[in-house]
Parts: sequence; structure tokens; C-alpha cells
Amino acid sequence: MSAPTSSRQNESLRILIVENHSDTLRYLQMYLEQLGHKIDVAKTMHEGLAAAQTADLDVLISDIGLPDGDGWELMRSAEFKHPVYAIAMSGYGMEADRAKSIKAGFKHHLLKPFLPDELNDMLEEAIRERRTRA
Repeated sequence: MSAPTSSRQNESLRILIVENHSDTLRYLQMYLEQLGHKIDVAKTMHEGLAAAQTADLDVLISDIGLPDGDGWELMRSAEFKHPVYAIAMSGYGMEADRAKSIKAGFKHHLLKPFLPDELNDMLEEAIRERRTRA
């Protein structure tokens, strides 16, 4: 997959991906790095909590189903250095799941499998929000 041309290539985001499925994690990491973003990865909720505390993040992309907890608990428990644009990523797509993601503090609930354009639109929004914070 080739990277689309947009303002994303001029503005890099620091993104933490929390995903325990190796292929999904590898794909997301490669794709987002191709777009020019700086990526941190974690495979468990506890690794994600540690990374959230130490990294100066712009975006969190977290799977909901994790081996030692869930993305909702991660979002509620994480201590970020500043407001983070958070995207839940899940195969759970019922309205109750989406509502639970929003209640936990996620901005969006991205249903797997998703199209890259869906994620790209969210990252563009994250860039716009970061600009307003600056």
C-alpha cells in the first residue's frame, strides 16, 4: 500500500499502537511509519500503560481485546503528558461497544477490518487538534 499525499507527510505524529496480534501490529507500524509518523508499540495493556507514561504521545491506537485487560481499562488508567487523540480498534462493533469506547475516553471506535482512508481521516483530525493545542 502506498502512502497518500497529504499534509500528514509534513507533520509527524507520535503514535502508540497497543495491539497483541503480531500481523496487525506489524502492518499498522509499517503503514504509519511510511506516512512519516513516529511509532511506539506495546502488545499488552500493561506495556501500553508504561509507554503512555513515558512517551510524549499525540495519538493512541489501542485494540480493545488485550491479553491482560482491555483497551477501555487502558484508556481509563493511562496517564498521558497532555491530551491524546485516542482511537479504539476492535472487532467488536455493536453500538454498546462503541458507546463504551467513547465513555472510556476514545475519540473514535474503528471497526476491524477497516480501510486505510478511515484511519487517515482520523489522523488528519488529530493533526488539526494538535495545531489548536500549540
